[in-house]
Amino acid sequence: MNDYILKEIKALRLKDSVKSAQKIFRNYPITHFPVIENDKLLGSFAESDIQTIENKEGELVAYAYLLNSFFADEKATVLELLKIFADNDTNIIPVLNKDKNYIGYYDLCDVLDVFSTSPFMIEESETLIVEKLINDYSMGKVAQIVEASGGKLLGLYISNKTTDFVQITLKIVSEEINEIIQTFRRYDYKIISSHENDIYLEDLKNRSDYLQKYLEM
Repeated sequence: MNDYILKEIKALRLKDSVKSAQKIFRNYPITHFPVIENDKLLGSFAESDIQTIENKEGELVAYAYLLNSFFADEKATVLELLKIFADNDTNIIPVLNKDKNYIGYYDLCDVLDVFSTSPFMIEESETLIVEKLINDYSMGKVAQIVEASGGKLLGLYISNKTTDFVQITLKIVSEEINEIIQTFRRYDYKIISSHENDIYLEDLKNRSDYLQKYLEM
């Protein structure tokens, strides 16, 4: 991800004026921007905070209490970055090197572009969402079910979680997705996603249609 570290906008300093910070936020579609001192990150100001300050000639040091503390390591993965973006409701993440010095920032659009062009996203596949009791599920078992049924697992992640249940989203390459679906059902996984060629649901529909016709006789 080092190729995506940006330095287009010069980081702010506490001696800078409020007006200069407000100008940056007016000129760029960003939610936060970092403040540094001697190459060390002090935090990031939020656009929503800076734009409400009326004393435009005042220095940012007077508003240091508004700084938000979040950053990424230069070796952070795309998934780690997406979590930081989401947790802090930001579209800019300051980046620190191994010496904890500020070296630039990541932009959300760039990171989303990287993620959207990964094989996980672009390879033609089926998206399957299964649900299981939280104490009964196993990632290893989920992968085993897919592969034992002739599928190729591109990736999986926990997409929803409650105190009792967990939902797992899978990206699967398979010409027999229905076989995989039925195997999951045999192991007491509930199928959350909809699939056109789901034989089980089609059978239920046919039975329901038959019953409805019988009742209307």
